Amino acid sequence: MTIPLSPPTVLRDRYRIVELIGRGGMGAVYLTEDLRRKEMRFALKEVFYPADTDPAFESQLREQFHREATALANLDHPNLPKVFDYFSEDGRDYLVMDYIAGPNLKELLDQARKRGELLPESDVLDWADQICTALIYLHGQTPPVIHRDVKPANVKLTADNVVKLVDFGLVKFFDSGDPKTITLVRGVGTPTYAPMEQYGAGTGRTDARSDIYSLGATLYHLLTGHAPVNAQQRFLEPESLASPRSLNPAISSLTEYLVLKAMAIRPDDRYQNVGEMRRDLTMARNLSLGRRTQTRLALVWSSLVPHKWLSLGVLALFILALLMTIAQPELIF
Repeated sequence: MTIPLSPPTVLRDRYRIVELIGRGGMGAVYLTEDLRRKEMRFALKEVFYPADTDPAFESQLREQFHREATALANLDHPNLPKVFDYFSEDGRDYLVMDYIAGPNLKELLDQARKRGELLPESDVLDWADQICTALIYLHGQTPPVIHRDVKPANVKLTADNVVKLVDFGLVKFFDSGDPKTITLVRGVGTPTYAPMEQYGAGTGRTDARSDIYSLGATLYHLLTGHAPVNAQQRFLEPESLASPRSLNPAISSLTEYLVLKAMAIRPDDRYQNVGEMRRDLTMARNLSLGRRTQTRLALVWSSLVPHKWLSLGVLALFILALLMTIAQPELIF
């Protein structure tokens, strides 16, 4: 097992390890300090390979890493972390990215569960819209960039309520001539959120619709508080996935529809691109905001009921003043 880096290790005579943020089977993420600009902190993603990896294959993976790191460094979108640097040292590969402070959506979900609550539909749909803009940007690259690991833990939320889709650990540059290529890190994503094709089912071909499935599964979890049944189990037991509204009746039928459509087992039954999904999402957001506004108005009115005659009088005076203002002749100086 690869030993994690420990503070105050310095890489490339520049990046000092501050702490380990997270670690998986094929990599780790560290908070680092830039010794050239001490006010700057970055997230350093480390990619390493199993000790028994064939040397020739490992060499191919390293070449692939540098090709893709170059492409990632050219990405620039407000809902994606910026890649500033990449390098190799002591048999490991590294990406240097924005450090995004703030919780991820999995942490917000866990906090809500502890309070016995569900996340508000309007908030979830707003976050989803921002994720969609990031995916539309990624899928619109030449060649398209497929994230392959969209999930609540990989979506961070800043203090300004801006979503950042993080962790490019399984990112794939889609090549229609080589549909089974898995790049950067060999893996299939997180089973709870991964579609069947990411397991190698059928052709094993992943494309933009694979990210759509993962986004749908992410929304399912955020809206219901329940992790969705994974795609393999759903394939064997088609009725095993509970409908979102059976777990959270407060969400709209349209929201339920778009989540289930995004999570269709067959890629051809899903939204065919993120733009299609975002159109339905926009309608669902407007519906959710309208319902929330109606609820607020009802609460305001109920608070005025004991003084309703006074309230009606104030309202009548306001309307009269407005009409008198409109009726005034225009003055020209």
